[in-house]
Amino acid sequence: MDGKSRNLTEDYIQQIKALFPEAVTEVADKDGNNISQKVDMEKLALLLGEAAIPTDEIEYRQKYGEKFSFEWAGKRRAIAEAQKRSTGTLRPCPEESVEWDSTENLYIEGDNLEVLKLLQDSYLGAVKMIYIDPPYNTGKDFVYKDNYKDNLANYLEQTNTTNAVNSETSGRYHTNWLNMMYPRLKLARNLLTDDGVIFISIDDNEVSNLKSICDEIFGEDNFLAQLIWERSFAPISLKKHFSECHDYIICYAKQLNQTSCNGLRRTEESNIRYLNPDNDVRGPWQSDNSTVGPAIKEKVYELTLPNGKTILPPNGRCWLYTKERFQEMIADNRIWFGENGSNVPRVKRFLSEVKEGLTPMTLWKYSEVGHSQDASQKLKQLFEDKAYFDYPKPVELIKRCAELYTNKKSIILDFFSGSATTAHAVMQLNTEDQGTRKYICVQLPELTPEDSEARKAGFATIPEIAKERIRRAGKKIVEEQKAKNDGLFAEDAPKLDIGFKVFKLDRSNVKEWDIEFDGATEQQAAAQLRAEFNKTLDILKEERTELDILYEVILKLGLPLTTHVSIKEIDNKKAFVVGYGLMLASFAKGLTYQQIGKMIDLKADFVQPGELKIVLADESFASDNDKTNAMQLFKQRGITNYEII
Repeated sequence: MDGKSRNLTEDYIQQIKALFPEAVTEVADKDGNNISQKVDMEKLALLLGEAAIPTDEIEYRQKYGEKFSFEWAGKRRAIAEAQKRSTGTLRPCPEESVEWDSTENLYIEGDNLEVLKLLQDSYLGAVKMIYIDPPYNTGKDFVYKDNYKDNLANYLEQTNTTNAVNSETSGRYHTNWLNMMYPRLKLARNLLTDDGVIFISIDDNEVSNLKSICDEIFGEDNFLAQLIWERSFAPISLKKHFSECHDYIICYAKQLNQTSCNGLRRTEESNIRYLNPDNDVRGPWQSDNSTVGPAIKEKVYELTLPNGKTILPPNGRCWLYTKERFQEMIADNRIWFGENGSNVPRVKRFLSEVKEGLTPMTLWKYSEVGHSQDASQKLKQLFEDKAYFDYPKPVELIKRCAELYTNKKSIILDFFSGSATTAHAVMQLNTEDQGTRKYICVQLPELTPEDSEARKAGFATIPEIAKERIRRAGKKIVEEQKAKNDGLFAEDAPKLDIGFKVFKLDRSNVKEWDIEFDGATEQQAAAQLRAEFNKTLDILKEERTELDILYEVILKLGLPLTTHVSIKEIDNKKAFVVGYGLMLASFAKGLTYQQIGKMIDLKADFVQPGELKIVLADESFASDNDKTNAMQLFKQRGITNYEII
């Protein structure tokens, strides 16, 4: 106690740290002592979108210079990019999906930077676990070429491009990778639940840099582990010095104090060492050491064994308990002196009292979670012995991550989904524990190499292979489960979701105004303006559908993309019933107010008028009178939550 009132400034700093951990830093006084936490106001302004970032490179360097922190060229632009709003949308593709009407899984094609921005409303704080396997920056794999001026336009120009090269001879070798990763991880953190975790696979090339940016974004206090995955079982003899046989998996919590680990499932092997040689009524047990070090004086004493012999703890150690507590443990038959009563005492640990999950180690051996070669072989078997991916991750590896930190209803996100191992692992785990976990996979539509086996087989892009992998894996899992259960699933088992909804990143469905008056006369400008205005009366772009705009509305309103949607017909005009009647929408043309009244009648009985959301297009009304009468109709029926786009 210092006799002063509560330090509110410190409280505020901790609150800011919870929201923006990268804006809080440790600062020492002028003598280098008394380290305290301070808010970097400049960085906070940047995170809030209030800082003006110079576009001129010289001005940029003059303003920011170099500080004692983890810096690289363009870092602030990367941070600012995470704050920008995307003007894009996700277009539904039912024809490429599986079980479109019922599935709760998502497969999204597009630049994950833009997709993560679009998911911020609908999935903010909703994802329990993220696993990503980003480019390792080996100099050969793909590096996302972001354009911070207009990244969506940049993506659409580069769609269906082959892998780029980020050569080690480039002066921006690490910088390019860091600028690619930083905004994506920043946006990903927002999507995690407060007790959520992220797993990131990486190798030696960028592991130190990855940990540094994760310490900033997630806070080093939320670091969980740097796992070592034994990815190879045989050495590569051509290596000059060492044959790398492992990768790393960096793991962070969003808020460590709210995160708990389920532990590993107990197996027959983990339980086999529990025996019951003295027929204890409490069941099987195993013995544990009864001494601890360093020695504490009050726990160093003589102990009399059942055979009358007295012993002391080993030199430098002491008994685990005080003398009084040790006698209580002996009286409760919790100390084992061996069958003849002459052994050094051991503590009995009962199987019935140990926690259900085993504490995981940071070394994950291939015998437990698979290796790259095995994963490649299993994927080949799924595709009639054709190899379409060089280094897919094993299903067992991702499954272990999910076992440790998800529950049966969790959402799992992978925004570098590659071969879609995460989707496969989620389905596999669900069928093993009857869970209903959902996955969201995001993948850039990279072209497959022209001379590759995949291209020869008709797969033009990575997502085409991945979607087919999910289809085949789902069918295989169902067939295997039916075989185990004589053709039937357990009666109380939930239906296994082997479907997925496909969405693709694109520009907004609503026409933009794109008017340039340079060199035009006043009359020409006026005519052009009238023409553009008339275009906007038809809000949909060519080749866009009412379903396209519905899902753009769903995204903008912050509803999950898996929200149930049914289509009803009202006098041959489409009306969408969203969320079993929580929202009604129509973008059909020529709607009369009577038809709008019929649409309102589609409201579910459990939805109160004040809870109902109505969405219509401004161009949908048959006339101005119909629009006016519809507004009156809303008022009469107590509907206050409506939107005209």
